[in-house]
Amino acid sequence: MKGDTLKDRVFGEFPELLRTGDLLVFNDTRVLPARLFGHRSGSRAQRLSPANPASRDFLRGRVEVLLTRRLPGTEQCWQALVRPGKKIMPGERLYFGRPEDSGVDGYAADSTAPASVAELEAEVLNRGEFGERTLRFLPVPDFYARLERLGHIPLPPYIDREDTPEDRERYQTVYARDPGSVAAPTAGLHFTGNILEELRERGVETATVTLHVGLGTFSPIRTEVVEEHKIHTEWYQIPNATAELIARAKREGRRVVAVGTTTVRTLEYAAGQCEQEPGQLPHVSRQRTNLGYPLQLSGEADIFIYPGYRFRLVDAMLTNFHLPKSTLLMLVSAFAGRERVLKAYEHAVRERYRFFSYGDCMFLE
Repeated sequence: MKGDTLKDRVFGEFPELLRTGDLLVFNDTRVLPARLFGHRSGSRAQRLSPANPASRDFLRGRVEVLLTRRLPGTEQCWQALVRPGKKIMPGERLYFGRPEDSGVDGYAADSTAPASVAELEAEVLNRGEFGERTLRFLPVPDFYARLERLGHIPLPPYIDREDTPEDRERYQTVYARDPGSVAAPTAGLHFTGNILEELRERGVETATVTLHVGLGTFSPIRTEVVEEHKIHTEWYQIPNATAELIARAKREGRRVVAVGTTTVRTLEYAAGQCEQEPGQLPHVSRQRTNLGYPLQLSGEADIFIYPGYRFRLVDAMLTNFHLPKSTLLMLVSAFAGRERVLKAYEHAVRERYRFFSYGDCMFLE
């Protein structure tokens, strides 16, 4: 979409929409197999009647965990969603992966087996304001290797099937590098090695940032007043080389093109934080005169972009089609204007475009 003009294209033609000298910025996060199945100890569960012969099995029964965010400064502590949530209280212990696991949906066949044979063990520390739990895993020398072996790819809920081994690569961008997300930055799923090579041949610069996608990306807006919506934090990092490329592009009047809303949030949050705290990061402060906004290179981002927001860095963006009442749709509306976005979505529905994670995309200038 350029101005009020809508054009239907296939993604193989995307390089033609960019200009020589454009800086295309990707989010290189990699999706973790963050969905774990196991069982609980039952030590902190609500007690059932001793007259119920099934109570012991129920208290030590199945549990499903979705790791949503590793807490800063530690490898052991994670925020997670847990099912059955009401039964999992602080102090409860959870066990994952044992030799006698049945292999059916990842659950243990014998929940009375000793916990000492579990490959991963976690204690529930507390409950957060969004209903998530904080888990502390017992230290193991190869945590991520065990997670890769035991975990399942957390496909979006509207994909109504169990994950398969193929999803470990299909639900990743071709440039995914840094593990930490519970969902793919889906605008990047359209790219192939050949398209990236064509972009380079056309003189398009590329750079990467990292934002580990969490649940805040998908939480619907439930408040009557938009400004009252609270968004989850997500960890981000911007390499020094990327900050330098952005500074040079802005100095030379070239466009910064963001691939996906996660890249937009990363760049806009980083610029906004340093605008508010001008004393930070002297090693990139030389960018201030030319760029206007030095970048904070890492931290916890919780930016919520909605209409009225003034974009600091991003000049164009590629994005998929998003759910109604989502923060993502609000961001796109802030960038392109509500009426223009509604017009684009009406066109997409009429032309039977596919929506959501594995769907089609649009380029906004």
